[in-house]
Amino acid sequence: MTLMPMRSNPQTPMERALELAKGVLGTTSPNPAVGCVIVKDGAVVGEGATRPPGEAHAEKVALAGAGERARGATMFVSLEPCAHQGRTPPCTEAIIEAGVAEVRMATLDPNPAVAGKGRSRLAGAGVITDVGEREGDARRINEAFFKWIVTRMPFVYAKYAVSLDGKIATRTGDSRWISGEQSRRVVHRMRSIVDAVMVGANTVRRDDPQLTARSAGGQPCARQPLRVVVDSRGRTAASARLLSGPGAALVAVTGAAEPDARESLTRAGAEVVEMAESGGLVDVEALLRHLGQREVTSVMVEGGGELLASLFEGKLVDKVLAFVAPVIVGGREAPTPVEGRGVEAVSQAIRLRDVSTRRLGDDTLITGYVEG
Repeated sequence: MTLMPMRSNPQTPMERALELAKGVLGTTSPNPAVGCVIVKDGAVVGEGATRPPGEAHAEKVALAGAGERARGATMFVSLEPCAHQGRTPPCTEAIIEAGVAEVRMATLDPNPAVAGKGRSRLAGAGVITDVGEREGDARRINEAFFKWIVTRMPFVYAKYAVSLDGKIATRTGDSRWISGEQSRRVVHRMRSIVDAVMVGANTVRRDDPQLTARSAGGQPCARQPLRVVVDSRGRTAASARLLSGPGAALVAVTGAAEPDARESLTRAGAEVVEMAESGGLVDVEALLRHLGQREVTSVMVEGGGELLASLFEGKLVDKVLAFVAPVIVGGREAPTPVEGRGVEAVSQAIRLRDVSTRRLGDDTLITGYVEG
């Protein structure tokens, strides 16, 4: 998933295809977000993006717009066209039937059902193919899909907001608001893109968050992520706001959760799922695997410190998004974003690669992928 600003005046057809793909992030899961542009005689004759599951893929939307003008044209698509029967018929056959002369793909599809078969099918039918233009950008857009389709494990984003001295709240637990308004808007945009958001039970008890995706005007978005609470003993209050908001909520417990607690959560609207234990707590790897089996391709974990620590220790985090605010909180007892035991030596610290920064008002968003 990429949160880079979309270009208003793309310079090339492939840039436009990538822009179209970005524009439908969050609406196509578990399918990838794909954009497609068809060009003939130097003019765009058709374009489109993937529609929700069960509806047309980007290529077919663009072909419908181009009509007969697709014959002899060049197609620019952000991901290799599918060559298999899924929820919809294969895009390769529609491309061949339309008479497209050349297909330029930003990247191949890692889906084992595709994985080069789309390109081979097109080439076998006499269509010129090319792969690699803006490949890095295309892969970042669908980074969650690329992991999930191969491993069936969701892509995990660790998100938190911290002060300059590394605190997520004061010693009394107050955390509203460490980050600024622009940062919070980005978080709501991210929630509208990912399939699920996850927090620990202590975060729910302390902050009572809604964890909904809301527009800049404060209204709930049409699509809401699944809200997941990791609560080994089922102590989340039935009155917790995240149980009553728009969208669905899931509470992951262990066998230690009392039947009355489970029933109370169920009556409040939550789905209660018993998971395997690890050290007396919910086994977070098993939980992620469970979510992946439910076609949850991406999870944004928003705290707390113990939950994030267990995910980092289990090498389950893929990408970090840290919002750093120019404030000093102080306090020995003020919580930090990642707690747990920690490492014994700096040489053992988890390191990030492909690090980037972005200014959001007075805040700075630092993102990077976990090495290894």
